[in-house]
Amino acid sequence: MFRRTGAVVLAAALTLAGCSARDTAATSPPSGSGSSAVTGPLTVFAAASLTESFTRLGEDFEAANPGVEVTFNFAGSSALAQQINSGAPADVFASAAPTSMGQVADAGGITGDATTFAKNELEIVVPKGNPAKVSGLADFGTADLKIALCAEQVPCGAASGKVFEAAGVTPAPDTLEQDVKAVLTKVKLGEVDAGLVYRTDVGAAGSEVEGIEFAEADEAVNDYPIAPLAKAPNAAAAKAFVDFVLSAAGREVLSAAGFAAP
Repeated sequence: MFRRTGAVVLAAALTLAGCSARDTAATSPPSGSGSSAVTGPLTVFAAASLTESFTRLGEDFEAANPGVEVTFNFAGSSALAQQINSGAPADVFASAAPTSMGQVADAGGITGDATTFAKNELEIVVPKGNPAKVSGLADFGTADLKIALCAEQVPCGAASGKVFEAAGVTPAPDTLEQDVKAVLTKVKLGEVDAGLVYRTDVGAAGSEVEGIEFAEADEAVNDYPIAPLAKAPNAAAAKAFVDFVLSAAGREVLSAAGFAAP
């Protein structure tokens, strides 16, 4: 089964495993995978907003390639880029914005060119029942509204800045979070009246929260790029996983999660 882990635990585990555990062996293509069967551990660094969809893709990829064990590290894209550039062992990087992918590419960290595999946009999220009666983006300029936003250096924070500029709204956030799931958690717990997250995160939260669409979201649509990493310990599995995400089966999972096609 696939695993999710933080960067520190991940690095320790991979160090203990050793490079020999990363040997791969190509066999005949499994039905519906669109790639050769591969073996060995596979480590994927992915944006926090991909948690649910990539968890499903990891399960499907393992089913198509029984010799593979997928480990995910989900976090803010900018933090993941820094970890990769600092030498954290990983095979694939999937970012919520080209900027973070570019930081890795500029350092020579990816193989070939990154490929955009999905698009996403922001949505207002409020606790169930919308107790503060938030109706639109203009409410984020209200001093007595308690709000959570992503920090500006992460993709959801950069996108938030664009939509506020487009709307002519100056927000006064009560908390700035390092990834979109942290914003969502603040809202689910009722610690804030509203936040800005991706529409896919609102969908993943189900009945725990309510989402409010707003017109300015069109001003900040995020492209999600993916690429195998140049120092991937399991290069064959890295390529196969990227191909799987880009396949019809991968797009079906992403569409079901609310991502738009690139």
